[in-house]
Amino acid sequence: MCDVIPLSADDDFHITTVTLMTSNAVILDSRVSDVEYARTPAHVARGALDHYMVSLCVEGEMRFRSGRRDVTLRPGDICLIDMAQPNHTVLRGGGGHTRTMTLTLQRGMLAPRLAHPDSATATLLPADHPHARLIASHFAELVVSARPGVESVDRTVEAIADLIAAAAGATADIAATVERAERHLYLTMIKRHIAQNLEADLLSAGALCLEFKISRATLYRLFEADGGLAHYIQEQRLNLAFQRLISPASQETRLMDLAVNMRFSSDSTFIRAFRRKFGVTPGELREMADKWLRETGTIPAVDTVLHQLARGNTSAPEMRG
Repeated sequence: MCDVIPLSADDDFHITTVTLMTSNAVILDSRVSDVEYARTPAHVARGALDHYMVSLCVEGEMRFRSGRRDVTLRPGDICLIDMAQPNHTVLRGGGGHTRTMTLTLQRGMLAPRLAHPDSATATLLPADHPHARLIASHFAELVVSARPGVESVDRTVEAIADLIAAAAGATADIAATVERAERHLYLTMIKRHIAQNLEADLLSAGALCLEFKISRATLYRLFEADGGLAHYIQEQRLNLAFQRLISPASQETRLMDLAVNMRFSSDSTFIRAFRRKFGVTPGELREMADKWLRETGTIPAVDTVLHQLARGNTSAPEMRG
């Protein structure tokens, strides 16, 4: 693939890489001591590696050269690298290590998006570019949650490819989809933030606009298909309350406390909203969970419980091995 030339003492050289694969990309999270990589024309000629790499510099410094193009990445910067072209990379961590996160895309996926696929290498997105911030926000989540065949991850990879193509010079068709790619990435990022803060006072429209540097109008448009921002947040809080109510670990939690934790104005408001959504009150669901626990020794999965409620069946679900 390339020549690896350590720039530190042999005893100090180290590299650690976590690799995950989705159905349409490979994700690498690497930490390495000072090193130089040289991918020569001979390497290109004898190998079958012609993919593109979208590299995010997280820590340290990365200098990348290919032909006449020479770019230096610092934390937050993103670079598109064409592995079908000879190139030279130097990573320096200032006495520590350099950390990079890289999204590896098949040529057949990215090249059709590019107006000039053979001259896109070394395209740089600086850290202060809105698209760089947007893409970087998704890298860590991809490494944590990437699973083969998970649609949301695959769609996120596709959206990142569209934004990278736009930066490198996209075809007319892809240029027209950039707004949709931005929408998907922003919506995914904000929904993830909401899921992590359902019990915190951090989900007002003003707080979300400040957190993600978008206008109220943009925020409201993003959630139109979900019935609006307030509706979406309430639905997610009700879903979390449902999980808590059937969990044995939360059986001692008072309904009033649960309503407060889910940021409802009163327990009666919470009960009415819960019944509208699930067809039973929180107290009735808890009684069912207690009954199932006594009869079967376990609580079924959330999807199983929802299926039982949809059928109007409150008896213990049949458990299959």
